[in-house]
Amino acid sequence: MTFEEAKDKFIHTWGTLATQWGINRSMAQLHALLLISPDPLATEDVMEQLQISRGNASMNLRDLMDWGLIYKHLKPGERREFFIAEKDIWKVARQVAKERRRREITPVVDVLNELKSIPADTPEAQEFQRVMTGLSSVVGFADNTLNAVIKAEENWLMGQFLKVFR
Repeated sequence: MTFEEAKDKFIHTWGTLATQWGINRSMAQLHALLLISPDPLATEDVMEQLQISRGNASMNLRDLMDWGLIYKHLKPGERREFFIAEKDIWKVARQVAKERRRREITPVVDVLNELKSIPADTPEAQEFQRVMTGLSSVVGFADNTLNAVIKAEENWLMGQFLKVFR
């Protein structure tokens, strides 16, 4: 396999994998390109290498910056903006966990807390409250797990991971 074939395969695979994280395919492919690029890339470079429009590139660059996965890199004497990805994969994993928690888990926790506080004055309301309490427990576990990942350092996280397989 040549470098170009490996690069294309990685970009395609990262795009597929990251959709599981709640990131769209173009955004993930753009992230993959910046992740493996040794130098910061301009929007035009991204457009050319991924064969995407300026609007698609600009929107996804902005979203990746909002997620904290890429940063602007200014080059002296250049008017164009350049972008570089966070290269520490553990930081990337923690940042993705943090964003997913903020975007997905926290709103669900808030709704479930509101829903389980209804008066349990009928059998239907009691059953509803029982189910909401159970769901709240599961979502709370997911929230605590993501929170642990967010706060974890690489060594601690690997230690916890290895304990699971002992």
